[in-house]
Amino acid sequence: MNGTRLTASALALATGLTATAAAADGRLSFYCSAQEEWCQIMARSFEEATGINVDMTRKSSGETFAQIQAEASNPKGDIWWGGTGDPHLQAAEEDLTEPYVSPMRDQLHDWAIKQAESAGDKTIGIYSGALGFGYNSDMLAKAGLPAPACWEDLAKPEYKGMVQMANPNSSGTAYTTLATMVQMMGEDGGFDFMKRLHGNINQYTKSGSAPIKAAGQGETLIGIVFMHDSVAQTVAGFPVVTVAPCEGTGYEIGSMSIIKGARNMDNAKKFYDWALSVEAQNLALQVNAFQVMSNKGAEVSDKAPDLSGLKLIDYDFKKYGSSDERKRLLAKWDTDVSTLPQ
Repeated sequence: MNGTRLTASALALATGLTATAAAADGRLSFYCSAQEEWCQIMARSFEEATGINVDMTRKSSGETFAQIQAEASNPKGDIWWGGTGDPHLQAAEEDLTEPYVSPMRDQLHDWAIKQAESAGDKTIGIYSGALGFGYNSDMLAKAGLPAPACWEDLAKPEYKGMVQMANPNSSGTAYTTLATMVQMMGEDGGFDFMKRLHGNINQYTKSGSAPIKAAGQGETLIGIVFMHDSVAQTVAGFPVVTVAPCEGTGYEIGSMSIIKGARNMDNAKKFYDWALSVEAQNLALQVNAFQVMSNKGAEVSDKAPDLSGLKLIDYDFKKYGSSDERKRLLAKWDTDVSTLPQ
């Protein structure tokens, strides 16, 4: 993209609103599970486009889901944007979110619409991205270690204490990692890998993107993250190399949902429609978010990972986004993996 700021009038046009007409439309409580900079530009740009005051709260997808659960009897949020699709699907199953069919839907990729259809239209895909990891090339050279190329490499003894990932209870990225291993290796094999990997983990973070930021800063050698988050560190000037694991990998469909009982339901729907527009989705590139966006007309950076060239598993979003399966896998990880010595 040309780097110029989108004007308020252009963004307003995308929603069929004028800033003047919308100025009296009140507030929007916006729960955001993407990176902080992306959350901020989405909130501020929607305000500019509509005159609606946005109160933004940024938390990881697992934390946001837990908050929506806790607030179910007295909802405080209106819309939940970003974060992995699995907790959005679980929220839909638990009737915590509201069905909505946007007039923008015909502009979206099939995978985004499929996400909506699998949840009775209670969520929709807004971006996709593949799971992988990144490593600090300077640290690797100083340590004289071979470059990791596969998931299995991360469990090797030479990387003991050098790998970081998020906690799957708080992070959608880490839950996607757990669900990916179970789907790729079978449940026994997947948990065996997670146990062996545990022995090399130096920290389980709250946020899914924190491990690669730590790698960029030289605080850990390897961070398990979505590949677009790793690329963002490289673009920011850090010595981070992004790896698509040799065995193949899972992926996410980042999603958006309207919270059931939203106090500002009309404004939530306005945001929903606006967030699916080309103009809103192109804001990603201003904050180095390199996901593949769901609107077919949205721009794709030449730095973004090419998903068509990756060995992606047939990730079962419906099963692994279901409430029972997600709770079961997390409970098993808590008892069988997290309690092991390191």
